[in-house]
Formats: sequence, structure tokens, C-alpha cells
Amino acid sequence: MDNDYETISFLIEDSENTTAKEARSGKDIQGITWETETSNYRSRETFRQHRSESLLNGPEEHLSIKQAKQECQSTVKGGEFYNFYQYNNCLIPTIQDWALADYAGRLWSTSKHDLYLSAGTQICHWNALTSTNTEILDLEGHVAPSEEHPGAFMEGLTETRRIDAMAVGHKLLIVGGNEGQLICKHLDRPGISFCFRSDDPRMINAIEIYKCPTLTSEVIHFMVSYEEGSVRIFDVETFQFSHFEFPWPVRHASSSPDGRQLVVVGDKPEGTLVDSQTGLIIQYFGGHFGYSCSSAWHPDGHRFATGNRDRTCRIWDARNLSKSVFALGGNVSTISSISFTSDGRFMAMSEKQDFVHVYDVGADFKREQEINFFGYVSGLCFSPDTEYLFISVSMFTFPTLLLYNRRRHEYYYLDSMP
Repeated sequence: MDNDYETISFLIEDSENTTAKEARSGKDIQGITWETETSNYRSRETFRQHRSESLLNGPEEHLSIKQAKQECQSTVKGGEFYNFYQYNNCLIPTIQDWALADYAGRLWSTSKHDLYLSAGTQICHWNALTSTNTEILDLEGHVAPSEEHPGAFMEGLTETRRIDAMAVGHKLLIVGGNEGQLICKHLDRPGISFCFRSDDPRMINAIEIYKCPTLTSEVIHFMVSYEEGSVRIFDVETFQFSHFEFPWPVRHASSSPDGRQLVVVGDKPEGTLVDSQTGLIIQYFGGHFGYSCSSAWHPDGHRFATGNRDRTCRIWDARNLSKSVFALGGNVSTISSISFTSDGRFMAMSEKQDFVHVYDVGADFKREQEINFFGYVSGLCFSPDTEYLFISVSMFTFPTLLLYNRRRHEYYYLDSMP
């Protein structure tokens, strides 16, 4: 396996940008030139066969994974919901290492052309239309808030060695550092709005920004999942927070569209449905055979999905959690990220490495598009208008980006882009 990782690192480092037109003419979608000094494999298919065999025979292939697979429904593969149209290399000239990360949440889209991603201590904005990159924030050195809020760490932060989690949405950027540091920046304002650090260092696993409707308005909250077993929900106006404790590490938490319920998953096979106002447990739900590390709600507010180390994604209905509605199987690794399109038509799930699966929700998840590549998945998201699917990939290298657009016509205007 170590040789595989080294080979993929070299392949990605030497890869070239690729357009849809070039891919249709036979160029590798990751711009990889096969059978070179750094690769003895003659083709993508040859290396894929070798790599899949290595992963399937690895230490993760144990009884619980085999049991989980038996419960997965059959799908019809070969779907073409999103077409490849571009691969971009070296978005940020900083090494990205996601080997230890179970949740792939380092890529966010705020429009069909605006992407935010991280590597090392940097957050950058990438314009998909012009392929230009702009640094938004670098946590190396001293970072201090320019606004005063109760509870803020006004002296600033100086010990952030890497970014462990991030979220972008509603004109906000929230970043979690390697020792529990939290930094909030309004993207439409200069400076840093808020810095926070717990008295005891707490590793941050995931962050989510969401709207919480009230009787008179909508309040923006952001939710932080901590390794030591807690969830904190911050109000963006005041930066005051609610704190909910759990007796196991929390890998991921997600809010229902109406902001009333939370799905909380972590180092426990059962998931938890929680009241977002009180933190009281509404119901446990079980079916996975391992620990869960990702979750997402369908826009209808009833269904949600959970991704697990047992290499499956389960679909649940919050109105009846006695058993999952569907179970979907991955190929080789943990289901590290899940995303629904805003219209609810499609769901994408990424494995920790090498595969992303896109499902037709309207067909009860029975139609599937499988996207394969080489490398760790550090981020997965749809554009808000559902037209684009973005996948960030690395392997101890700088981050690269695979871009797909929704299949509506045979040809696409982005094919003409350089």
C-alpha cells in the first residue's frame, strides 16, 4: 500500500490540467501520463485493478464490512447525471494531507463559479470560470479579531499549525484549527470577526453553517463537532453558544432544513437525533456496523443520510427511525462525505479515497453514477444551483480539483474554455 501512495503522489504531482474536449479525445481525466519513470502501469485501468485489489485486501476488510455489504441494495450503474468537464492541478501550492481525516469537508461552493478550499494553514478562493486563485486567509503567524464580542479571544491565536475543519456559507468562513481554535470571518468585511479557543484543547472534526428560522426572521448559526465528545452551536450575531455533551467522540453533526433537529454521529454504531434547542435526545437509530463520520439532510426535511466506516451510506426517515430506508455500498473505504443537491434530485457520497458515487434520489437511489480517480477525497460539494459537482483530490500533495456539470445537453459552453 505504501508503494501505491507514493506512486499516486508522483502521478498527481506530474499531472496536467484536462478539459472535457481533451478527455473525449482520450486524455486521462486527471492528466496522468501512464508508463513513465514514476509509473510502470500501462493504463488507468491496469492501475485501478491493482489498487482496488490492494485496498480490498487491506486491514479494513473485516467481518463488519462484509455484514454491512450484505444489507446494501443493488443499483444500476452507468448513470451519467454529471459530465466531466475539467481537471485543475496545483490550486494551492501547499501540501494537503488527509490520511488521518475521516470527514472530507475542505471544499465549499457558494455559487457555480466560487469555490473555497484549504491546504496547510491557508484558505483560498478559486474562481471556476477564470481558473484564478486568491488567498482569503492564512493562519500561520498571529491571527486576531478586529471586532469585540463577549467570550472572544481578543489577544488572538498564534499556534495554528494546520486547518482541521472549515465551512463556508451565508457570507461566512468558519475555520477550525489543530488545537480547537475557531476563527470566523465575514467574507464581505475586512479582518477577522471572532476568535475562540477552549480552555482545554479540543480537536475539531467538522463545522456546519446553517439558517435557523424563527417566528420573525432567520438566524444564522454555525455548529462545531468536537473529538472529545461535544457539539457547540454558535449564534453568528452574538457568538454566544449552546453546548451539548455526548459520551463518545463526535465526528459530524448536521442540521435539518428547519433548524429544529440535529443528526449527531461519531464513534458509536448508533446515530442520534437531537433537539437543537435543548440538546435532548429525540431518538437513537441503528443499522451501521462501524463508526459514522458524515451526515447530510435531504431538502425535504424528513430524510437524511449517514456515512460510515463500514463502507456504507444509509438513508433514514426521521419520522420512523426503526430501520434505515436504504443502504448503499461503497467500494474500498469509509464514506467520508455526503451532499444533496438543493433541489433534492441527486445525492453524492465520497469514499475516503478513489471513488465518488452519485445517486438519483427520485429513483429511490437505484440509479448510480460512479466516478473513479486516484487520491484522497478532501472535499465534495454541489453548486447551490445544482449545475456543478466539485471534488477535491490529493495524496500528500497540493490539492487538485475535478469538475463535473449536470447533464442536460450533449455539449456544454464550458467545453470552449481554455
